[in-house]
This record gives sequence, C-alpha cells and structure tokens, in this order.
Amino acid sequence: MAPIDTVLAKIDSNQSGALDRLFDLLRIPSVSTDPAFKQDCARAAQWLVDELIRIGFTASVRPTEGHPMVVAHAKAQRSDAPHVLFYGHYDVQPPDPLDLWETEPFAPRLVDTPTGKQIVARGASDDKGQLLLFVEACRAFLETGGLPCHVTLLFEGEEECGSSSLPAFLAANKSELSADIALVCDTNMWDRDTPAITTMLRGLVYEEIVVRAATRDLHSGMFGGPAANPIRILGKIIAGLHDDSGRVTLPGFYDGVDELPDDVAKQWRALPFEGRAFLGEVGLSKPAGETDRSVLEQIWSRPTCEPNGIVGGYTGEGAKTVLPAEARSKISFRLVGRQNPEKIVQAFHAYVRAQIPADCRVEFISHGASPAIQLPFTSEALTRARRALHQEWDREAALVGSGGSIPIVGQFKHELGLDALMVGFALENDRIHSPNEKYELSSFQRGARSWARILNALASPQ
Repeated sequence: MAPIDTVLAKIDSNQSGALDRLFDLLRIPSVSTDPAFKQDCARAAQWLVDELIRIGFTASVRPTEGHPMVVAHAKAQRSDAPHVLFYGHYDVQPPDPLDLWETEPFAPRLVDTPTGKQIVARGASDDKGQLLLFVEACRAFLETGGLPCHVTLLFEGEEECGSSSLPAFLAANKSELSADIALVCDTNMWDRDTPAITTMLRGLVYEEIVVRAATRDLHSGMFGGPAANPIRILGKIIAGLHDDSGRVTLPGFYDGVDELPDDVAKQWRALPFEGRAFLGEVGLSKPAGETDRSVLEQIWSRPTCEPNGIVGGYTGEGAKTVLPAEARSKISFRLVGRQNPEKIVQAFHAYVRAQIPADCRVEFISHGASPAIQLPFTSEALTRARRALHQEWDREAALVGSGGSIPIVGQFKHELGLDALMVGFALENDRIHSPNEKYELSSFQRGARSWARILNALASPQ
C-alpha cells in the first residue's frame, strides 16, 4: 500500500476530474418521491455502478420494489485488513419551489462567495457530494496500489422518501453486507474549519392519545361543571408530564440515562456555542428544558417529552359553547443512552390511565418506537478517526450528538449488528431540502482527503 502522502497527492491531482464527475451526477434529477423521475433514479444508480467498475470495484444495480440499490465491493491488499461498509444515498429532494432558485437546480455551477467557492445544485450537499468524497478517496488508493481496508459500498435510492425498501434489503443481504463497522457520510462538520464525528443519535417514542367522555358534544351551559371535559383531562395529563425543574415525571424514565464522560463534557463546554443566541434565531431567549442542563446537553444527550399537537372541541371561527366528546394529543419522547422504548411506552400508558376518570375512556395509537444509538466513547475506531481528522484539519474533531435520528444507523445496528462512524463534511447553512442548495468546495476537496486518512487509520497497526 502506498504511503498516505502519496494517496493524498493523488486526491489533489484528481480534483478537477472529481468535480467534473460530481457535476455529471448532479445533472441527473434523481428525485425519489416523484414517480415521474423513476427512470432518472435508475440512471443515477447505473452511473454509480459504471464509475465504480471503472476504478476497480465489482458493482451492480440491485432492484427493489422501489428504487434500486447499488452494492459494490473491493478487497484490500491485506487479507486480514478491517472491513468497512460505507453508506450514502443518491436520491434527492424535489427542487420546488423552482422560482426561488437562482439558476436551474440540476445545472450545477461554481459560485464565488466571500468565504470561498460553493457548488450549487440540488443534491450537492445531500448527499451526492458527500457520497462521492468516499468514492474519490477509494479511487486514489486504487490508483496508487490498493485499498487499506476491505470496502463494501451501499448506495440507496429512497432515503428522501422513507427508505421503504431498505429493511427488507438489509435482511435479505445480511451476509453480503457484513463488516466490522459502518461508515455514514450524511452528517455535518461543526463549522467550516472544524470537523465533527456524530457519536449519539436520540431514539424516539411517538404516541397519540384520545380521551373520550360523553357520547356526544355537550352544551357548556347545561353540562359544564358536572360533566367530564376531555380537554381538561388531557390538559392535566400533559401538564403533569414535567416537574418545575423541567424533568419528566414518568417513573423510571431516566433509567439508562448516563452522565457524559468528563472529557466529552469539557469538550462540549469549549465549543463556540451560545444557547441564548441559538434560541434567539427563532425568537426565544430563555431555555425551557431541564434547568440544570445546558442547551447543547438538552439537544444531544438528554431525553425529552414534548406534546407535538393537541386538538379538541370547536376550533372554527366565532364561538360554539360545547364540551367536546373527545380530545386528542400526539406526544413524542426523544430517548438517549440505554433507555428502553417499550418501558417508556408502558410507563406513559400507566400514567395516562391513572388520570382518566372511571366513566371516561382512553385510546392509545402508536406511531413508532426506536432506541437511541451511541458509538461508545471508548471505541478504537472513534479514536483513530478523530486522530485522522486532526491530521487533516489541524483541529480536534468535535464529538457531537444529534437531537434527531438517522434511521439507517439504527437499522445497521439492529439488522447487521454494526456500530456506525458518522463523519460528514456538510455545513448547517448548506440549504439542504431548500432552493439553492450548496456544498462548500473546501468541503469537497478536503473531505476526500479526510476519508483517505480515516481508512488508513482504521487499517494501521495499533
């Protein structure tokens, strides 16, 4: 295997061609949610297969009930090298509203800005630019002697419309997709100069409750007072889910919630982040969660309970004085650490039932439950990747959490038993899913170098 400096030099010399290849892929309008673009999704999958075969992978388009998968394999020079499974997606969001684009969304262009050049096109950041970074890193290795790791690539065509074909595909191809670790590129840097590794994704429990009382809506003058009012019952239920310090009151809710390691907590405190400024961007000023936790902690490493919707009674124009027969609310719980989704559901149901009067009823409707995902802070792969990113960016990679979820990471864990190393080079202001989506040229140039360093680090002796 060539020295890493030789591989990095090859990536640099390939930059012009890499940008041309990205532009070719960006010109394909692979919008997965709209059936009118079905052939374009198939065309994007075939483009990737052709390119991967050209650089030395065995690759094929795999049909599904929806858009096809792309699967490719390449062996390392050493038979005992680690095996990585790299995931990305070639489908994109619809470009609408078209009138807000400065130029045609599938005609990629380079734009000069005060902070540097930007690649502007639908899919530039999410996820074609991110995906091709890894391909370009592999290209450089293969052109200079060979890969340091065995590599399997899985490129999906339905991420932007729900990944409906993915679970069955993973289950049916478990043996072929087996690896030592998964690599996922669909994440961000901390800022344009600071790389990041996402180590924590919150899980989700989403419940809907319907409280029913009388057999029909009642006149509030004739029945108000003695008749149970589902809105009052529901309001009491929601109000009781938190105490005055912002903690969730369900018994056992915090079981499995661990404190951050001291070094990670210290690193988070050192990040240039101001909670009041974060809230100020949406017109707020005072943190409303757990009073003894910072805003970053609340978003990345603490569990939450939030009503997402509530409806009951008359909500039209003017007045209608009724006691409604029913009221309903949708409530989500974001989970962290080792919290058990089923135990959260059971505790929530028990709490709600205890608040329902004897002559009233409650119905529960589940909208899903999944556990949190966390790459252990003691992971050797995490340590090596962080060291590799520091070598490229001359800054410590931020170990960040995500307030949301990335379903594929959970599926890799549960279907394939793989931890995921989540490293991406997008920025928060890349306008993904919005008009004028962009990707920093610096991210595209240095992201491929970063992946090369990570692959080299994963394969290096202790």
